[in-house]
Amino acid sequence: MFRHLLIPLDGSRLAQAALPVALTLSRSLGSQITLIHIIERNPPGEIHGEHHLADEAEAVAYLNQVARQNFPPEIKVTTHVHTEEVSNLARSIADHASELAPDLIVMCTHGEGGVRDLMVGSIAQQVIGQGKTPIFLLHPQSDDAAPLTDLHTFLVALDGKPEHDHALQVAGELAKCLDAALHLLTVIPTLRTVSGDYAATGLLLPRSTSAMLNLTEEYTAQSLEKRAAAWRKQDLTVKAWIRRGDPVQQILAAADHEKADVIVLGTHGKTGMGAFWAGSVAPKVVSLAHTPLLLVPAKKA
Repeated sequence: MFRHLLIPLDGSRLAQAALPVALTLSRSLGSQITLIHIIERNPPGEIHGEHHLADEAEAVAYLNQVARQNFPPEIKVTTHVHTEEVSNLARSIADHASELAPDLIVMCTHGEGGVRDLMVGSIAQQVIGQGKTPIFLLHPQSDDAAPLTDLHTFLVALDGKPEHDHALQVAGELAKCLDAALHLLTVIPTLRTVSGDYAATGLLLPRSTSAMLNLTEEYTAQSLEKRAAAWRKQDLTVKAWIRRGDPVQQILAAADHEKADVIVLGTHGKTGMGAFWAGSVAPKVVSLAHTPLLLVPAKKA
């Protein structure tokens, strides 16, 4: 599992926030690491207030320095500079995920709001859309915040869709390797928060819809407990519970309450940004969460 980690770097300290967790994973899993920088077409002079790497020579020197300063000799670290100038960084990272075949991409999101959402969304769409490579996303922290080095608790948000169950398998295997706890969460909407086709039904038939949601909660609780029991048999500490309400709000609240180190979500890519975002809680959690996320591609039938 995760034997090869790919870390995109742009020369900024913000991007380098991905390095401590990559070191933790590499030490625990025996992973090799590839540090990558992609030369942009018409790059800005600065990025995040720091000098922007603009040519091959300084990019090579920078990646080699990062490798020496952040990883001990026993960890295999290779560097790669894509010298052909590109205008679409997200697409290039996705292409390199296919070419270099990493098991995991580790990266830090860049700031709050629109730019962060577009960049991360584009990378996630194109990489996750390939259906192969999970992405570990870290969010910007204050300068005095301790780097993420310990992964003790994984919160796995499950929505009942079979194609997203692969996220639980990945989280469970990783938790075993790291001796971490596994928390399983499914959010059942209330009459007020139900969406999609059920929203219209809820307006017309509120009592019937409420009864249906209550039955769904009962069935889901039984199913979730069976999954938890299966992982407990593998000597994992597992907690499983149901929350009611808006999925995004409840996932974020659970992560905060349980002091989760990572939120694990199953997701998928579709054609076009609009299709990728539509009806999915994953991008909303990415936009709002301060907890690191592990996005796992949906297992295609």
